[in-house]
Amino acid sequence: VPAITMRSFADEFKSGTYEILQTRPITRWQLVVGKYLGAVGVVWIALIPTFIYVISIRQLAADGGIDSGALIGSYVGLFFLAAVFTAIGIFCSSFTQNAVVAFLISAFACLLVCNGFNAISRIPALEAGADYYIEMLGIDFHYKSMARGVLDSRDLIYFGSVIILFLALAWRNLIK
Repeated sequence: VPAITMRSFADEFKSGTYEILQTRPITRWQLVVGKYLGAVGVVWIALIPTFIYVISIRQLAADGGIDSGALIGSYVGLFFLAAVFTAIGIFCSSFTQNAVVAFLISAFACLLVCNGFNAISRIPALEAGADYYIEMLGIDFHYKSMARGVLDSRDLIYFGSVIILFLALAWRNLIK
């Protein structure tokens, strides 16, 4: 995902076309959302071939194969995970003119948001109860919940909030 989003704004800044985009009759928010929807569309299209594995396992299994609830939950979680990583990539691309730097920052930020809170929650000093709440801040906690086949509104609201947060931060970064 960082490789798809790394050129979203970085190349606009580098080539000078961002100034041309600012003269168009669209708001910065529409520009950010348009870039986001384009990138998330590419990411979701890249996930479509994974359905071949699901169909293959279902056809080859003697008794139905895999748990449908967990499968649907995993795919919904995967789509939201890709959407969050795309928002993070768009945000990181709005920082710099260099696409490689945008890729590296985005990859590191995705890694931090996905696994960082889980790692912090494992610190022995936080075992008194704060560890659970810190772990809940990470994407991994909510994705695992969805991957079990439980589509909870709290997880959907979490993913939506993180997407809106990073898109709003990208919009805010473009104002300056």
